Amino acid sequence: MAQRWLWMLVPWRGGWNLRSKAPGQEEERHVRANDRDYNERFSYADNHIKTAKYTFYTFLPVNLFEQFQRFANAYFLVLLILQLIPEISSLSWFTTIVPLVLVLTITAVKDATDDYFRHKSDQQVNTRQSQVLIKGKIQNEKWMNVRVGDIIKLENNQFVAADVLLLSSSEPYGLCYIETAELDGETNLKVRQALTVTSDLGADVSKLAEFNGLQTKLMQNCGRTKFKRTSIDRLMNTLVLWIFGFLICMGITLSIGNTIWEQRVGRDFWAYLLWDKLLSSPVFSGFLTFWSYIIILNTVVPISLYVSVEVLRLGHSYFINWDRKMYYSRKDTPAEARTTTLNEELGQVEFIFSDKTGTLTQNIMVFSKCSINGKTYGDVYDDFGHKVDITEKTPCVDFSFNPLMDRKFHFHDSSLVEAIKLEEPLVQEFFRLLALCHTVMPEERSEGELVYQAQSPDEGALVTAARNFGFVFRARTPETITLYEMGQFVTYQLLAILDFNNVRKRMSVIVRNPEGQLKLYSKGADTIIFDLLDQSNEELMYTTSEHLNEFAGEGLRTLALAYKDLDEDMFDEWMKKLLFASTSLNNREESLGALYEEIEEGLMLLGATAIEDKLQEGVPETISCLTLANIKIWVLTGDKLETAMNIGYSCNMLRDDMNEVFIISGHTLLEVQRELKNAKERIMGPSRDRFSSGQDVGKTDMYASDSVFEETIIAEYALIINGHSLAHALEADLEQILLDVACLCKTVICCRVTPLQKAQVVELVKRHKRAVTLAIGDGANDVSMIKTAHIGVGISGQEGMQAVLASDYSFAQFRYLQRLLLVHGRWSYHRMCNFLCYFFYKNFAFTLVHFWYGFLCGFSAQTVYDQWFITLFNIVYTSLPVLAMGLFDQDVNEQYSLRYPNLYRPGQLNLLFNKRKFFTCTLQGVCTSFVLFFIPYGAFLSAVRDDGSHITDHQSFAVTIATSLVIAVSVQIGLDTNYWTAVNHFFVWGSLAVYFAILFAMNSDGIFRIFPSQFPFVGTARNTLNQKSVWLVILLTTVVCTMPVVAMRFLKTDLHPTQTDKVRLLQQATRRQSPQEQNLRRVRRTSSRRSAYAFAHQQGYGELITSGKNMKVHTSSTSAFPGNSLGRTHSSSSWIESMLKKRGDSNSAVEAEETTDSGITDQTRVDVLSEHSLETLYTN
Repeated sequence: MAQRWLWMLVPWRGGWNLRSKAPGQEEERHVRANDRDYNERFSYADNHIKTAKYTFYTFLPVNLFEQFQRFANAYFLVLLILQLIPEISSLSWFTTIVPLVLVLTITAVKDATDDYFRHKSDQQVNTRQSQVLIKGKIQNEKWMNVRVGDIIKLENNQFVAADVLLLSSSEPYGLCYIETAELDGETNLKVRQALTVTSDLGADVSKLAEFNGLQTKLMQNCGRTKFKRTSIDRLMNTLVLWIFGFLICMGITLSIGNTIWEQRVGRDFWAYLLWDKLLSSPVFSGFLTFWSYIIILNTVVPISLYVSVEVLRLGHSYFINWDRKMYYSRKDTPAEARTTTLNEELGQVEFIFSDKTGTLTQNIMVFSKCSINGKTYGDVYDDFGHKVDITEKTPCVDFSFNPLMDRKFHFHDSSLVEAIKLEEPLVQEFFRLLALCHTVMPEERSEGELVYQAQSPDEGALVTAARNFGFVFRARTPETITLYEMGQFVTYQLLAILDFNNVRKRMSVIVRNPEGQLKLYSKGADTIIFDLLDQSNEELMYTTSEHLNEFAGEGLRTLALAYKDLDEDMFDEWMKKLLFASTSLNNREESLGALYEEIEEGLMLLGATAIEDKLQEGVPETISCLTLANIKIWVLTGDKLETAMNIGYSCNMLRDDMNEVFIISGHTLLEVQRELKNAKERIMGPSRDRFSSGQDVGKTDMYASDSVFEETIIAEYALIINGHSLAHALEADLEQILLDVACLCKTVICCRVTPLQKAQVVELVKRHKRAVTLAIGDGANDVSMIKTAHIGVGISGQEGMQAVLASDYSFAQFRYLQRLLLVHGRWSYHRMCNFLCYFFYKNFAFTLVHFWYGFLCGFSAQTVYDQWFITLFNIVYTSLPVLAMGLFDQDVNEQYSLRYPNLYRPGQLNLLFNKRKFFTCTLQGVCTSFVLFFIPYGAFLSAVRDDGSHITDHQSFAVTIATSLVIAVSVQIGLDTNYWTAVNHFFVWGSLAVYFAILFAMNSDGIFRIFPSQFPFVGTARNTLNQKSVWLVILLTTVVCTMPVVAMRFLKTDLHPTQTDKVRLLQQATRRQSPQEQNLRRVRRTSSRRSAYAFAHQQGYGELITSGKNMKVHTSSTSAFPGNSLGRTHSSSSWIESMLKKRGDSNSAVEAEETTDSGITDQTRVDVLSEHSLETLYTN
């Protein structure tokens, strides 16, 4: 096979946007081909891709700066400095510096690891090899070293990592075919033509190359990487400020008490304590006491909280990575949590923004069923004549009779093959039509190995079906089409192609067979084809229409097929008219359309095809389940409106039983405003216009009391808006009404949208709705949307890794989103909320004992506990049980989490941890601290030992309170734990054992002999805990602390059970029976929409094919038909301009953004490429 190559110029690596005139923005670019010295004068960006955040030298300062932007870290740094002042510190400095350094180190290691993988990915792209023309010689050069103005040689199936301009091609007329799968998920080929002045240069090019690196339009469209924080993080920052204010208030209260006490009582002891030189007045004593209590009481917000939160998030991330039910074995792709900071946010998602191609669909079209002459093929029946479902185990038809079959093609109804073998005329004519009526380009890579390059996947599926049933499309020239029909080569003379467009919604070809007969073959939307049928087809038309309804009800994309025998004289006369119309300067398109319709009248119906636009497995079920969880799913796609609607019906997002589907397609601001207002009035009625989603209403109250949401659930609406209408709707004057209408609809589909518009829609919801957003996509055009949303999910599919690299979570199939949110997300949110409630309770109970003791110790900043207990309480004694609860707790198991999606609702309403919950758990902690202090204090006032001596020393009192505290918080975590594992038992009982072991060790003779100054209280624990009265005090304290909680929870569960309580009771009742997985039946589309392929198909390449400009010139002709030049119509040399003009709105969303954002026409630009590995080029 001849070598295929392209000469490309690299003129730019950036988005040239003429619509915005920002100061200093580049409006034009001067480039000389193959002249680096000249081009370097303009300081154009190099081609180095950089998505990493740090460098080796900037990591430490930048990372520390980011970490100390957290209020808590800065707070503990200030405390550390205060603890170094001996006049005010009653605690050692190591109680703060050890956990602070630990937190900073763990976070820095995590950030460094994440950035290392970014560097690794960047390096992989930057070091790819390219062929660059340097000083007249082709040299291998890394893509990162390519410069603006360089000339690059590209060969077949090579990736492009720059914005380039096509100069020349080995193909005729400077054509090339490109695949943008990594950019927009589309696998169909797009054609581009070289500049006229350079297209004939061939292999002797010594000209051009243009935009690099971070200036590429794709990189600019990707947006900046944002630091994402969860709503719990933001709430915790607020709560830390409140706690800090509460700490200041306690410090002021105790300092005032100290001033008063020193004024009235303490002054008499200054001389004995030698304080005269230190304290000049009681006010100064109160000032020093204030800072002392700030240090002592700082554990109301212990830094161990942040260490524990990071550990929990890391653990939850590993659970996602290890989940085998989210592992896609076909591609060996596990789920991956690419960030550890957003796991609990997965349990609070309210809006999902999804791409279509490659995310909901596989972008694979499969010939599924057909109707031929009133008989359907494609279903499988058992021995009793009952229809059976087709599964992977269903045996496939044997195509071994066909040596050129496509082994990837599967069909299960053997009766169609039998009809082919029996040479039934209409069945053969059906597949002959499919093999002839198309614009597919064949490529034979080796003998018998055919590859079809199709304008759309639908066309490829139809031609492949014909190939397997014995009608193999082998080759084409501008004048002929060669088929391999049932083992014999047959060449047809191609006389005309009547191509698809947005108005015709059909395609026809006129051919002459070897017998000299003229045939017209047509395929298109059934509503169009049926109007063109001969009256004799009426009965067959009704039968075929019923079959089409069945196909459409299953979500299949349908086309009607028809043919016509043409009279020679009539055709000659028609060709003369066609020649005249094609050269007309006025109303050319209308004249051609009328002529096409004239010859297409009186068709004979053959049947219909049904193609399955294969959704990813489980998509309808996943969408249904997420909808039951009150998650709104918006589809943002660059596809045409009809294609997007068809997928909406296939996914069951759109249904015929919906009350109304609103289509917003206005071209002006006033038109869009009128359509949106009409839609809002239809939903709410004129009297409900006062409603606005922008009202400052509490989320819980809004959902609970506003009947609009009840109406929306009962009356289901859908909103579909086009890209040009969306551009107006996103303006400041209309964005609020757009959001109102969209939020009242059950389904929202935005079609023909650019990557920037996707991000704007997400930003609109983020800005006006207090809701967590999630964006999911698979292509580079989804990157900006993924980065803008609170949570970004990348699908690691066929379209490259751009979305994955920019995402927070990634997996291989859309259906895993259900498990990510309803299981991992809900559990993470539940665990994190329980963890925080318990942690704040525990630390308030632990810390406020010092506050109560201050009133009885002269406000002297004396601590109740031993210093070592203060140091070890959060790090050793109580850290592991709460971590076990935060890692392993489950309110209900995964089966019930998926079976009852409404269990997800509390996370959306922030019910499990909010300001009210915080006040509740801190109030419980305050009450517990009060009981912990005053019950032992009251008991010790008159308590005596067994031998009659008093238990009045401070250390015995401290041991009693400390032991009561450890036991009380351990009982509390037992009450808070819903799901006990061996780890939970080990950590709870082990922590208690460790507490007593350390307590006795620190009061033992042995450690006193080693560190006499650090552990002077020998035997205190033994002498205290061997008294029955002490254990009775501990028991009484624990019971008083926990019994009110037990009673309140019992009454609440019994009288006002939540949905979770009910499901948990159901789970406990059926625990001995293994609950089965939720078995959602496959959701089938029940829609009357048909022929979505024909409605969605863009302007075809028929004119290009018949012009011969995409064909190589062969020395031998493949046909010897006389009259090859019979009135044939050739297009003008400006065919590409006319084609692009006719395509109009049918250009892809990425192409639309090419022309609007960059100001570069399709004639002079190759589509923008991807962030890392970009488009694959095909030459034919």
